[in-house]
Amino acid sequence: MKRREMLRASVMTGAAAALSTSLSRAQTATQSASQPDELTPAQRGVDASKDLASAGWKPLFLDEHQNETLILLSDLIIPATETPGAKEALVNRYIDLVLAAENHDGQRAFLNSLAFLDGESMRRYKQAFRYLAREDQDDLLHSLAYPLGNSGWTGEAASPDTGHKHFENLKQRISFAYYSSEIGAKELGWDGNVMHGVYQGCDHEEGNHK
Repeated sequence: MKRREMLRASVMTGAAAALSTSLSRAQTATQSASQPDELTPAQRGVDASKDLASAGWKPLFLDEHQNETLILLSDLIIPATETPGAKEALVNRYIDLVLAAENHDGQRAFLNSLAFLDGESMRRYKQAFRYLAREDQDDLLHSLAYPLGNSGWTGEAASPDTGHKHFENLKQRISFAYYSSEIGAKELGWDGNVMHGVYQGCDHEEGNHK
């Protein structure tokens, strides 16, 4: 199975739970918005996608090093092939926007995972991840994605690998952000049309639906 097919499958599996959580938060925000100045940006008609694509975009939450590391990491996980990759989909900007509005625990979990990547890079190669040679970046990510001690074939699958958990956290963020973008949605089969015409109802006679 190709890497993108695996990512697509994992995103589709987790999308329902993530969407449920997002809708719940949105409903809570809507219920609390009793005054005009308490409306969410979306309710005020703000189109965040235009801000994300602007030439003067700057991160709201991440610092410069974190943002550049995320751009590189997302491009390594979902590179451009016959279709655009994570870099072209502005995955780093989407994640930054979400993190800026997320609770402290979610923010800390993401930053911890990003910091772990740099920490492992420094420990093994004496350089931050973004400054490594491409082959070293690939080797590090491969060791985190497929830890030897987390395989049933080795008989050492007793405890989850810390590095693997951090990698999965970053990968899930990146893949979900990618397939939430217009580029990613089209790769999932969306044709770009918001409306698909009239939905045809049942045309059987009443009481006869065989």
